[in-house]
Amino acid sequence: MPVLVITGTGTEVGKTVATAAVAAAAVAAGRSVAVLKPAQTGVGPGERGDADEVARLAGAVTARELARYPEPLAPATAALRAGRAPVRPHEVAEAAAKLTTEHDLVLVEGAGGLLVRFDADGGTLADAAKLLGAPVLVVATAGLGTLNTTELTARELRSRELDLLGVVIGSWPTEPDLACRCNVTDLPEAAGAPLLGALPEAAGALSPATFRSMAPEWLTPCLNGTWNAEEFTAREAPAPFARGA
Repeated sequence: MPVLVITGTGTEVGKTVATAAVAAAAVAAGRSVAVLKPAQTGVGPGERGDADEVARLAGAVTARELARYPEPLAPATAALRAGRAPVRPHEVAEAAAKLTTEHDLVLVEGAGGLLVRFDADGGTLADAAKLLGAPVLVVATAGLGTLNTTELTARELRSRELDLLGVVIGSWPTEPDLACRCNVTDLPEAAGAPLLGALPEAAGALSPATFRSMAPEWLTPCLNGTWNAEEFTAREAPAPFARGA
């Protein structure tokens, strides 16, 4: 798996921190890692973007952006309003492929959800994943509403014949409510793919050293971690509902 595409079920789902965790776990396993952010929006010159944040948390990774637009909008809209060239899927695929020549693992982090448009022609992260032949990791929220957005994302991936590697919960609450706890069981069913990790709430606020040391504990072995989905589900999911006679 030289390239892994990471998308979210929407904005503010913990995608960048999850990308950093995947990167940190891979580095801890002795792999060389690059993170590619095709289109960074909402960040000005000299400010830290998502790829930079991944590098801050994960450590020894190569951080790359293809384009940066100042307004916090979908990339296609942000590029148009800035009067700048958009990023196109083939450019993303070419940049990721080039990074694979010098790195064991390249993480391509999207903007928002899977179908957020890069350009006026409707190019998306899904198109870039198709060109790369790369699996996709979906980062989802824990609470109410996540089943719908996760299943929609999974269905779109399958309609495009893309490989859904699994789902990571971007932020697991310190005190999960009933919806969160039920979703531990329901998310894999909605996605039709395994749960591959859960990051603790506010993981991104940890010191980089602590983040790096703990990241493998939040991810399954297929993501270079030690997290056990069955143990997590047994601990966090509510007991099965018993129907009355």
